[in-house]
Amino acid sequence: MKFLLSLLLLILLTSCYSIERDCSDFKTGTFEFTYVIDGKEHTSRFKRTEDYNIDYHEEKADSSSIRWINDCEFILKKLHPTSNSEKEAIHMKILSTTDNSYTFEYKLALKRPNRPSRVEKGVATKVD
Repeated sequence: MKFLLSLLLLILLTSCYSIERDCSDFKTGTFEFTYVIDGKEHTSRFKRTEDYNIDYHEEKADSSSIRWINDCEFILKKLHPTSNSEKEAIHMKILSTTDNSYTFEYKLALKRPNRPSRVEKGVATKVD
């Protein structure tokens, strides 16, 4: 009986928890994203419109087109790729949101045959 009551209480408490995901607030704007390469922390700033994403990194701008799948998912494709790896589209998915930031994951839009799919996560903060 105690087990059943404990299980019921656990189900009730976990069913009340829901992740906030208001993605429409993050479709456009200016954002910052911090990441680590070779143990060194870098910050990148990017501006997103309905159709384009412009990354600013180390005084260089890099543009990508955006194709929205739904309010929380989109595909990024570089407009001027400089290598074969940059020609590949990236699938971005917003997992959760707060007032001024969102947690996301990204991976290649098309799975390469005979290679494991690599999914990365990050947090972007809305600056403007």
